[in-house]
Amino acid sequence: MVVGLLVLVAVLAVALYLLVIFRAVPGAVEERLGELEELPQGLGKWHPDETSPEGQAANESGERREVRYWYDEAAGLFGRGKIVKQVRYRDAETNEIVRVDPDARVTRKRIKP
Repeated sequence: MVVGLLVLVAVLAVALYLLVIFRAVPGAVEERLGELEELPQGLGKWHPDETSPEGQAANESGERREVRYWYDEAAGLFGRGKIVKQVRYRDAETNEIVRVDPDARVTRKRIKP
């Protein structure tokens, strides 16, 4: 029982130490885990999607599919930000938004040096 308690305290101490180091020391996360890949091009701007299967299906049904990547700075783990993919469909004739797909989170990979 005592050994289990000591192991639990040790695990919590290591977790707390890593949390403090990763938050307080600039570059600690990048040094240990690697750099994040670059942000997508045209961040925050709507782009027509005509090449994907979903975009082609929308064109055949009389709609235009538009996609944008949005960077939410205040969201994510410890407020480090996250990238969200947003998709909307417009009517080809009236240019009105017909429907919107749910937001999808885009995970950035870490590139180790």
